[in-house]
Amino acid sequence: MVFFNGSSYRRFLLSGFPGLEDSYPVISILFCVLYLIALMGNITILVVIKVEQSLHTPMYLFLSMLAASDLGLCVATLPTLLKLFWFNVREIDFDACLIQMFFIHVFSLMESGILLTMAFDRYVAISNPLRYTTILTDTTIAKIGVGLLLRAVGVIFPGPFLIKRLMFCKANMLSHSYCLHPDIIKLSCSDHQINSIYGLIIILITFGVDSVLILLSYLKILITVLGIASREEQFKVLNTCVSHICAVLLVYVPMLGVSIIHRFGKHVPPVVHIIMGYIYLLVPPVLNPVVYCVKTQAIR
Repeated sequence: MVFFNGSSYRRFLLSGFPGLEDSYPVISILFCVLYLIALMGNITILVVIKVEQSLHTPMYLFLSMLAASDLGLCVATLPTLLKLFWFNVREIDFDACLIQMFFIHVFSLMESGILLTMAFDRYVAISNPLRYTTILTDTTIAKIGVGLLLRAVGVIFPGPFLIKRLMFCKANMLSHSYCLHPDIIKLSCSDHQINSIYGLIIILITFGVDSVLILLSYLKILITVLGIASREEQFKVLNTCVSHICAVLLVYVPMLGVSIIHRFGKHVPPVVHIIMGYIYLLVPPVLNPVVYCVKTQAIR
């Protein structure tokens, strides 16, 4: 059996939909439409927020960060996906795969952190509206954005180097048309327990902590709203949180599904891995702009 380590020349093979290779031109049209919706929707949000002075508030500045991270996810995955479905080019260099993996996970972590800050934004706006703009100043928001970027890069940075120390056999077929950390280490012939523990720790200290803090923020929001006497005012205040709640569900539900399937779904049919992978990849960038455009009158 031939072994490769991460420092040697190595190629992986990307997967599309096995058995449907003849339908790739049709499938590519679907993906092109989804990517076009994601790109145009998020670019529109960024342009509208930049041009419209009345939207230069904390809520919309955080929304622009979310749109930018969604665009990053699209740009990171679009080339390999289109090469596969347009030209049936399945090979990807080892280093190129690690670079793509790095950016996918960085932008995913950015999304999680931004959703947490948006939950904090809603809590401050509802519980302390008079000090809202003094607490979340432009400088504070910029520092939060830089901090989220540094957190994502710092947490994911060791990942590619940990993978490079692994040995790989002839098995080189990835489960998706893009590279993910759990998908790559699954192909290793050597002991990748350290990589698995690293991945689990990342999930717990980032997505796990973020989700708990988001829940706590909404618990505080609910307590504050219940203290409002008027039922009509309660509904009006909670309505400002609907878009954010939808965005949280759109990001965390597919992410949780992919993580569970990769770790515990060894006997799950491959098509389930493939579909969940594309849902995780495309649902947030495609639907986040739709949700915010539909629910936010200022953007409409």
